[in-house]
Order: sequence, then structure tokens, then C-alpha cells
Amino acid sequence: MARRPLPRILSTGSAQIARSRELARTAADSATDVLHPLITITRGLRRLASAGRRKWADTPKDRRGPLLFLVASVILVVALVPYGPLLAVITLMAAAAWHGRDRTPAAPDGPDESQTERLKSLYEALVPYFSAPEDPEPLYAHGGEWDSAFPEYDFDASGRFTSLTIRYPAYFTDGEPESRARIEHLLAAKSGRGREYRFTWDEEGNRLSLAVLPPLPTDIAAQRFVTSPGETVLGFTDPGEVQRTLPLTHGEEQRDMPPVVWRTGIRSTEPHLLVMGQPGSGTSTLLRSIALQALQYGDVVIVEGGATGEYACLTGRDGVLAVECALAGALASLEWAAHETERRLIAANRARQAGHPPPEDTKRPLWLLLDRPTAFTHLAATEDHKDPQSLLQVPLRHGRAANVTVVVADQFESAELLSEAVQQHTRARAVLGPATAAQLTAFLGAPPHTTPTTQVPPGRGYARLGAGPVLRLQVPATPDPYDDATTDAHRQAVADLLPPRTTPADAEQQPEPAPEPEPERVPVLEPEPEPVPVLKPEPEPVPVLKPEVLKPEPVPVLKPEPVPVLKPEPVAAEAKTAEPSQLA
Repeated sequence: MARRPLPRILSTGSAQIARSRELARTAADSATDVLHPLITITRGLRRLASAGRRKWADTPKDRRGPLLFLVASVILVVALVPYGPLLAVITLMAAAAWHGRDRTPAAPDGPDESQTERLKSLYEALVPYFSAPEDPEPLYAHGGEWDSAFPEYDFDASGRFTSLTIRYPAYFTDGEPESRARIEHLLAAKSGRGREYRFTWDEEGNRLSLAVLPPLPTDIAAQRFVTSPGETVLGFTDPGEVQRTLPLTHGEEQRDMPPVVWRTGIRSTEPHLLVMGQPGSGTSTLLRSIALQALQYGDVVIVEGGATGEYACLTGRDGVLAVECALAGALASLEWAAHETERRLIAANRARQAGHPPPEDTKRPLWLLLDRPTAFTHLAATEDHKDPQSLLQVPLRHGRAANVTVVVADQFESAELLSEAVQQHTRARAVLGPATAAQLTAFLGAPPHTTPTTQVPPGRGYARLGAGPVLRLQVPATPDPYDDATTDAHRQAVADLLPPRTTPADAEQQPEPAPEPEPERVPVLEPEPEPVPVLKPEPEPVPVLKPEVLKPEPVPVLKPEPVPVLKPEPVAAEAKTAEPSQLA
């Protein structure tokens, strides 16, 4: 039996539907244009009928009879007058057309007087930068027309720019960062300080677009983010900058925000993070937020150089191996982290050579969070100790393969004290707090697309992950729950994310509680559990030699001595001559 072909509507149905929609839309637009007078008259009749109904409702009942008689008389006169009904219909249609017209006030064609003055001032300010004496037809000239230079513009209620498009001559050096920075600084100053502007350079079309950015929300509290293992939310940025949003809970409301997600792990291209800022800019807040997210899937070691107790809430929590504020503890913890990194590398390498998957103890992520490690540099040099940053070379260099992540936060005044390993191996970076454009460019490796402001809230800054774009960043509010200045809502939000409190990390790493019931027999071996197998064979022969060897020795010596000495006194010579025979 021949196979029947499928209907064409199944193969070309979508194209026909789209074509039908386009035809219906075109027909509707044409019908609207043709029937526009009828629509206007109908709208006017409806408005006249509503006005008449309101007039009848407002008329007192005692006057409704005379009013009804007056209307009937007018209708009778119009009916008796020659051409009266025709004239009445024409008059009614004209009144309906008048009342049915569109009463929306037309938008002004151009700017008002104050806006015109602002545009002229900006045009005159740009003349020295966008003009050249050799230009026969300059686009920018003193006393020139600003209409051709500013094709698009928009103002807010206060009369300041919200968006602006600027044309500039083709000979302007828009490829040089210095030239761009001068124009952006001028536009930010003339458009109003205290706001952030985004500049978009169209080098092909010789156009510069300016847009005012709304402030990022600062009321996002710490919470469980919808992320997979290996993803850490640093903060939130502007819509359209990233291709992802996260559902957030704000009180009883739900909203979606675009996050700045930092990916770590074996396949990460930026396995370590460096955060810089000013005092009070929110670097400790960012580290607390990272620690709370890292404790979901891994272990955390915290080294605090400021010794301010910002991480006391994490002490003794499940997954927190150590919270060190002193130099000795920091050195011990980082030295253990370096050895642990090497152990993981060796274990994973042996498993691969044997054809087995990596051991489970090498898969669990280990996070090293260091807040102001440069504070230990001078202290270590004074006490003739090793700098804790020197112990970070192994975790920084081999941390990605060993599933070890390092996060360092410090201040700009101590940037020169950071070790070379920290600066080279931290390709994911963030800057919090006020910073100049030169500082941002030098630290992030690229200039931001917005103008930094001098007054910013805590946790506000910029982030760049590797070679990606520079993004605006707002860190979620993660304060110290023990701080009295913290609001109850934020304190409770952080407390809900804290892991349950367990025994300290040192007690968790004790070998086994088996030797505890025998503390009297082995008192010396308790503080040093590792050399126990070396010390055990030494004390075992001691109790055997004392009672068995020393006691039987005097028995054969004391008993035979009096026999040869007391009895043969007169025969001394014979006894002397008999000794060799006895010995033989």
C-alpha cells in the first residue's frame, strides 16, 4: 500500500500562522485608519449620552416634569421646521465628533528653556575636545548649533539627563583610553554628580551614548541561593549584564535578580579570589557570605589578621576547621593546609595511576579564607617567624587540582605587602568601597564601563572574573550576628544559615577514645599519640630485667664465698695450688 504524504500544514504550519498574524495585524491597522471617523463619532455619542444621564440624575424630581416638557417641545419644533430633522442629525454628529476627539495633550516637540540651556552648556564644554582648526565644516564650534550634535536626549523631573546620544567627528581619538576618560569625566561632571553613568562607544558610527544607572538594591539579606555545588554568589549586578537570574526572598515578596556567580573547583578557570577595599567597605561581609555558602558542601579554615572577632560566630561550627586570630595559629593552620594540599595531590595521582576514581577525602572542597593577612607580615618579621603568606604558594598553585580554594581580602594601603604568589594566582577579583578609576583599572586589569562615585554604601563595588567584563557588584547583607548595630532581621538571617555547633576542630581530630580508660598506665603517651609504636618496646624489657636478673646473681656469690675462706685457714698454700685443678 502506498504511503500517503503528510499534510502540508504540519510542515509549513508555523510559517502560515505567522503570515496570517501579519495579515490580520495589517488589516486591523487599515480598518482603524478607515473607520477612525466612525470610532470618533461613536465615542462622542457615548460621552454625550453619559452627560445627559448625569444631568437627568442631578435634576431634582420636582423639576423633571418641566424639563421633560421643554425637551418634547424642542423635538416637536424641530420636526415641524423644514429640513429640521436633517439639520438636527448633522448638529448631533458634529457635537459627537467634537466631544469624541482625542484629548491627550501632545508632547512638547523640543526641550523647554532650562533643558535648552543645559544642552547648550554641554555643547560648549565639548567644543575644545571635538573640534580642530583644520576642519572646514566643524560639528562643534563656539556659538554653533547643538541640534545636530545631540540627536537623542531625555530628562528627568529635576531637569537632569537620564539618557543622551552624542555625535562626534571621525578624527576624534576614541580608541585611546585617555581620550575616552576625559570625555566621560566631563559628561559626568556636567550631567550631575552623585550618580553612576554607563558610557557606550560606537566607534563605527561615531556616537557616544550616556545612560544613568539606577542604584543597586542594598536590602538583599543573606539567604540560601539556588546554586549548584561549585557555584558561589558574590553579589548582584545590573539586569542585562548576565544571562541568569536567581529567585530571592525579600520579606514576603519574591523577586528575581541577576547574580555575579563565581565558579570554583577542578574545572574552574579562576579558582582563587582577591578582594580589596577601604576600611568599612564590606570585605569582611563578603568573606562571611562566601563562608556560609562554602559550608554547605565543604570545610573552611579562617585566618583573621585584624583580630576584631568578625568571625566569632563561626567558631566551633560543623565544617569550620579553625578560626585563627594569632600568628602562631595562623602559621599552624596554613602549614597544615599546605600539607593537606600535597596529600590530596599524591592520593589523587596514585588513584589515577591505579585506574581508580579519586578518594572521597580529596573531593570535599577545602576553603582558606584570609582576612587582612598582611597584618601578620610585620609581626612575623619582628618575632623572627615565617610570613603566613609564604605558606599559600602550594594551595594557590595546586589548589584547583586538589579542590582547595583560597580567598584573600585586604585593604588598598597594604596592597604592596601582598606576596607575589597571591597577586599572580588570584584571577578573580573584586573591589569594594570608593575607589578611583586608576585604582580600578590597575587592580581589575580593565576600566569599568561606569563612573565610580565617592559615596557608596557598604558592600558596593566592582567585580571581574578572569578576562570577563567589569560588573557592578552589591554584596548581600551578611553582618556579624554578634554586632549590636545589626538589625534583627539581618541577624536572624545570618543565624539561620549557621551550621550547628559541634566540638572544636582539634577535638574532632583526636585518634580514638580507646586509650581514655587507661590514663594511669600510659600517662606519657597521651599528648604524643603518633610516637606510641616507637616507645612501646622500650618499657617492656625493664620490668623483666629488674626482678629476674638482679635477684639470682647474689645467691651463687654469697653462698660459696664462706666455704673456701673459713675452713682451710692453716692450709693456704694448698688451697692456692688446688685452684687451677678445680678450675680445670
